Amino acid sequence: MGASVAETNSIFAANRAVGQVSFAVKQVEGKTRRGHVHEAGSLRVRCPGAPAAELEAVLINTAGGVAGGDRFSLDIMAGEGTRLVVTTAAAEKVYRTLGSDSVIDVKLDVAAGATLAWLPQETILFDRARLSRSIEVSLAADARVVLAEAIVFGRSGMGEAVEQGSLFDRWRVRHGGRLIYAETMRLDGAIAARLAEPAVAKRGVAVATVLIVPGDAATVAAIRARGDAFSGEVGASAWNGLAAVRLCATDGAALRRDLVHVMTTLRELPRIWTN
Repeated sequence: MGASVAETNSIFAANRAVGQVSFAVKQVEGKTRRGHVHEAGSLRVRCPGAPAAELEAVLINTAGGVAGGDRFSLDIMAGEGTRLVVTTAAAEKVYRTLGSDSVIDVKLDVAAGATLAWLPQETILFDRARLSRSIEVSLAADARVVLAEAIVFGRSGMGEAVEQGSLFDRWRVRHGGRLIYAETMRLDGAIAARLAEPAVAKRGVAVATVLIVPGDAATVAAIRARGDAFSGEVGASAWNGLAAVRLCATDGAALRRDLVHVMTTLRELPRIWTN
């Protein structure tokens, strides 16, 4: 006799990946060093370089991707006066699921006088993937952050497209305890049809957002000055002490090129981006 629905669900749940990283850095004699590292499940964090004024941390998912029912949580803490850049070893792939959402929860805490650059490589969604992601950022009054996230809907170079699926992406940024940025994006069901709409992505299948705090008109002007280098649509604006950049492109390769132009206007890229 075949397994019951309850038994099937139990087997499925037991085979889901669960990963957690809690990572904090501290300043010692002008250099940023690891202060606390906790890893669980399939997530790892590595710091390939020597301690420096800015420390580079690389997140690794040993599960080889994200599947339905997987749950990952990341707690990153930049201690007082530190400079930290966090990236990923590769683009993260979110695979098709027949059931539960994949869940990723990110918490970033940036202490007084600290700077954090959150610069993961792209998230690639496969057809019928279901991803629920939350990014919570807490900044001290004089802390700084550059937050960049790119999402690619299918590997168009391999003839793949995301016709159906679900994406729920929630960002909340607090500065000195005050909410300064809140955004929620939801695409559910016929994703390809929604992306084809002129007011959504005008048939673009790769999008990104870059948030800079503090950011001002000079930040925006520097990015707009790179306009001739962009192959997709790139818009930048500043208000209330922060700046935001939106990118939309016809494929992942074009988005990455444009994102590199934006990022190199703001700061150095993580070394792993250029290897």
